[in-house]
Amino acid sequence: MSKLKNKVAVITGGNSGIGFGIAQAFKNEGAKGAIIGRNQETLASAVAQLGNNFIAINADVTKVADLERVFKETSEKFGKIDVIVANAGGGAVGTVATIDEADYDKTMDLNLKSVYFTVQKGLPYINEGGSVILIGSNAAHRAYANFTLYGASKAAVIYFAKGFSSDLLDRKIRVNVITPGTTDTPAFEKFIPAEQIKAVKTQFASVMPTGRIGQPSDIGKTAVFLASDDSSFMLGAELLVDGGMTYLAN
Repeated sequence: MSKLKNKVAVITGGNSGIGFGIAQAFKNEGAKGAIIGRNQETLASAVAQLGNNFIAINADVTKVADLERVFKETSEKFGKIDVIVANAGGGAVGTVATIDEADYDKTMDLNLKSVYFTVQKGLPYINEGGSVILIGSNAAHRAYANFTLYGASKAAVIYFAKGFSSDLLDRKIRVNVITPGTTDTPAFEKFIPAEQIKAVKTQFASVMPTGRIGQPSDIGKTAVFLASDDSSFMLGAELLVDGGMTYLAN
């Protein structure tokens, strides 16, 4: 398994959930690099599972100085970077009537500002012909209750893949976006009482055309494709990895 042999990757939010699934898939295909997160405990656990070819960097992706440090440290350890995965995201849940200015700013910083500057600050360190992978959400396409702001920010991320690709044509850097649907990650624990999680996951699975919710490995396999030469003719593209929710669900 060597689609990414010796390629150097930086994965924001790589310490858990979808980001860790991507990091595991990259490792299995021969990549090395850095995972980025803010929780030192999960960073340590994740990098221990990934092995000696990965380092963990504790950084806040909403802070430009932290992002500059991330790419400097990764480059000093591994050399030029081949793949950037701007995965970190999240934010407030609520309606236009309930989300206040502070939550608005926090959500847009985490989902939009961080993506923009992750790419910008990575540019001096990424190889010509490198691959940048953004993470969208099918909430950008479907009006889920309480996900108005989150969905809008992810719609902008989907546009970034097109705009960044256009901006970077002269360097042959490809920017594409993966759009997941409901995925089995620790995010459930942030919003749902522990005793209800199993039932909620079962409910989500019942409305998915595939009959199951996504796994981080589903996103990881798609990220390997976009990071590898197999997708060399793709740029500015969106790949829906959402179990059919966007186009097939009622």
